[in-house]
Amino acid sequence: MKPASGDLFDDGSPAELAGTASGNALHVPLAERFRPRELAEVVGPPEVFGPGSFLGKAIAADRIPSLILWGPPGSGKTTLARIIAARTKARFLDFSAVNAGVKEIREVLENARRSRDRGVRTVLFLDEIHRWSRSQQDLLLPYTESGAITLVGATTENPSFELNGALLSRSRVIVLPPLGEAQLVMLTRNALADPERGLAGRAPADDEALAWIARFADGDARRALNALESAVSQAAEGETLTVPFLERLFARKVLLHDKSGEAHYDLISALHKALRDSDVDGSLYWLARMLEAGEDPLYVARRLVRFASEDVGLADREALRLALAGRDAVHFIGMPEGALALAEVTVYLALAPKSNALYVAYQEVAADVQRFPNEPPPLAIRNPSTALMEKLGYGKGYQYAHDLPEGTAGLETLPSRLGSRNYYRPAGKGAEADLKTRAEAIRKLRKELADRRRPKDGSK
Repeated sequence: MKPASGDLFDDGSPAELAGTASGNALHVPLAERFRPRELAEVVGPPEVFGPGSFLGKAIAADRIPSLILWGPPGSGKTTLARIIAARTKARFLDFSAVNAGVKEIREVLENARRSRDRGVRTVLFLDEIHRWSRSQQDLLLPYTESGAITLVGATTENPSFELNGALLSRSRVIVLPPLGEAQLVMLTRNALADPERGLAGRAPADDEALAWIARFADGDARRALNALESAVSQAAEGETLTVPFLERLFARKVLLHDKSGEAHYDLISALHKALRDSDVDGSLYWLARMLEAGEDPLYVARRLVRFASEDVGLADREALRLALAGRDAVHFIGMPEGALALAEVTVYLALAPKSNALYVAYQEVAADVQRFPNEPPPLAIRNPSTALMEKLGYGKGYQYAHDLPEGTAGLETLPSRLGSRNYYRPAGKGAEADLKTRAEAIRKLRKELADRRRPKDGSK
């Protein structure tokens, strides 16, 4: 047995990692030995992984701040941790939140604090950090805050929901997107040809076959490389990898692992677009395609809830309630009985009047919030809770809408830099026809009242 070197990611020499390609008896999976060793080798968007990106500059300067790496499986979280480990002069410690206990981590953190006092930096990598409870995460906070450790956490879950706000505010969140089809094709083509760590051209593959593997992998680099390696190992010597060969080889695996019967996102996209086009028959078909192949019914239910808000909105005020009822029914009775509840929701949403006015309004609001992130509310609608605030004009000019015959005072409620905005523009379909009439009338009335309140000399 090779003695341990003490290195964090001691995966053997390059020759050993290339074992399968070179004939070495030591077999290391392709996805492991072909893992990028430098940021320049990482396949992904340059704004995330490029030399001019935040990560590229931080790694090059060995000035890594506390990071939260958020992305789906196979998007590069562990790879980035290994690249940081190889490049930093700090002590790098690797743990998984699945099996790391509080007592163990507390000892590590105390050692890191003492090391800092001796001038030694510590980078702590905590994989699947979302598995830790809020109280466990609290343990990291004082050490991160004091600089005893630089935290690098990896998660597949939304950090906004899974991580403590205090910990999140002291970390830089790096969003790692799933790889696109073209990127996965490039990755598998390189792995197929690489003579050192790849498959050394052991089996040729046509472009359609590599594209099929990319769709099968569904954005996951690890899955793509595992599928490629499996296909090469099953192919006869000199046999070209083709789509029919891959379909025969992975027919069972598609059902077991993708559950959807083919590319996961293709099917959910088909359902969404059939619903949007009010095709009740196509909608039912794509629903059944997913459910019969074993797709998670709660995933489908979540997407139907999203559709009710995004594409039906207030054109039918029952849509969201029924979608939530369908989710609850599936959760309560499970499958296969729950399929009928989802079918009921699907038919209702397909035939409902459609409006994306809410979706468009929120997108425009979110864009303005990003553009003007810290605009204060107008003084009139601020609360004068202290004498000083009242003296500064907080609440000046405010009128209580319930006391007014019109039901509105025409107050300016948007930040002054935004001026006048009409974010919500009802489509006038279904129940939104009434909302459109009301919205237009209220906006007209508010403008008239605002004009009356405005001094005649034009000053504010």
